[in-house]
Amino acid sequence: MQDGSAGGKSSFYKRYAGRIQALQHFVLTGSFMKWVLYGALIGILTGSASALFLAALDYATEERISQPWLLFLLPFGGALVSYAYLRLGGSSAKGNNLILEQVNNGQERIPLRMAPLVLAGTVITHLLGGSAGREGTAVQMGGSMAEWLGKRLKVNRTDRAILLMCGISGGFGSVFGTPLAGAVFGMEVAVIGMLRYEALLPCFAASFVGDLVTKAWGIHHVQYAMSGVPGISWLVIVKVLAASVLFGLTSLLFSELTHACKRLFTRLFPHAALKSFIGGLIIIALVYAAGTRDYLGLGIPLLVQSFTEPVHSLAFLWKTLFTSLTLGAGFQGGEVTPLFVIGAALGNALGSLLHISLPFMAGLGLVAVFSGATNTPIACFILGIELFGSDAMIYIFLASIVGYLFSGHSGIYTSQRIGAGKPGMRGSDPDATLAAYRRRVK
Repeated sequence: MQDGSAGGKSSFYKRYAGRIQALQHFVLTGSFMKWVLYGALIGILTGSASALFLAALDYATEERISQPWLLFLLPFGGALVSYAYLRLGGSSAKGNNLILEQVNNGQERIPLRMAPLVLAGTVITHLLGGSAGREGTAVQMGGSMAEWLGKRLKVNRTDRAILLMCGISGGFGSVFGTPLAGAVFGMEVAVIGMLRYEALLPCFAASFVGDLVTKAWGIHHVQYAMSGVPGISWLVIVKVLAASVLFGLTSLLFSELTHACKRLFTRLFPHAALKSFIGGLIIIALVYAAGTRDYLGLGIPLLVQSFTEPVHSLAFLWKTLFTSLTLGAGFQGGEVTPLFVIGAALGNALGSLLHISLPFMAGLGLVAVFSGATNTPIACFILGIELFGSDAMIYIFLASIVGYLFSGHSGIYTSQRIGAGKPGMRGSDPDATLAAYRRRVK
C-alpha cells in the first residue's frame, strides 16, 4: 500500500509538474509586478518630496550666507520647532528611530504629519545656522509616506515592513543621487549584520525611481572627484588600514558625543523648547570661539574644499562638535552630510600626514566614517563607487569594512538591532538594539 501510494504521488507530480511550475511562475510574476509598482509609487512620492526639500534647503542656505544676522535667531527658531513637535509631533519626535522600530515589527503608527514637520524643522535649522544634515529628513519623509501608502493599500505586517524599507531607500537614494546605495541602505540599516533580500527589488525600484523623479524636478547634486588614486601596494594598504581605524574611531566619537549631548541637554533642560533655545545660544558662542562660520549648515563648502586643497587639521573635530551640539539640543536634521564632511576633512588631514593624495584620502574618509556611524558597510561601499567610480574600489571596500568594525557597537541609530554582532564585542546579544546593548555594558 505504501509503495503504491508513493508511486501514485510520484506519477501525479510527474503528470502535473509543468502546470505546477507554470503556476509558480505566474505567482512570481504577480509578486514581481506588485513590488515594482509599490516601489515606483514610493519613489514618485519620495523623489518629489526630496526635490521640494532640496530646493528649500538651497534657498535657506543662500539666505543664511547672504544674511549673517539670521544666526542670532537660531535659539528662537529651535525653540519654535521643538515646541511644535511637543504639541503636534507625538511619536514623530523619535525621528529615524521610529522608522527603524517599525521595520523591526514595531506596533506604533508613523503619522503622515512627520513629513511636513521634519521638512519645515530642518529648513529652519539650516536657515538659522544649525549644523545638521538632510538624510534624516529624507528618511523620515519616506517612511511616513510609505506608511500612508501602506494604509491605503491595506497591506499586512510583512508587506508593511518592506514598504517602510522602500521609503528609507527612496528617501536616501533621491536626496543624495545614489540609487544603488539607497537601495541597499534601506535593507541594511534596520538590522546590523543582516540584509533583507525579500526587499531588494522594491527597494531598488523606490530608490531608482526616486532619484529619477528628483532629477526630473531639476535638482542637481554636488559632484566630488577622487583623484590621485595610488596603485595597489603593501605600503598604501597599511596606510589605508591605519587611516580607516581612525575613521572608525571618529565615527564612534561622533555617535557617542551626540548621544551624550542629548542626555545632558534633556537632564539640564527638561522642556524641549528651552533645551533648543539654550542649545542655539551655545552654538552662537561656539561660532565666535571658532572664529568662522564654516561649520554651520551642511558644510558643503568645507566638503568640496577637502577634495581640492588642504583644510585645517582640526576641522573634522570642529564639525563634530557643532553637529553633536545641534542635534543634541533637539534641532531637526540628519547626520549623514555632516559625517561626509567630518570624514573628508579627517581624510584630508591624514593625507598630508601620510603623504598620500588628499582627494583620495578625503573620499575614503567620507565613506568610512559614514560606514562606522550607520553600521552599513555594504551600502557605503556602493556609495563610494557611485560617487567616485571604480578606480579605488579595493581601498573603498577596505575602508568601509574597517571603519564599520572599529566603530564598535555604537551608531547614530539607537534602534538598530544587532542581528550579527561585530567580532570581539563583549555582551553581544542577537536581536538586541544598540540602545539596549549600551545600557547593558555600562
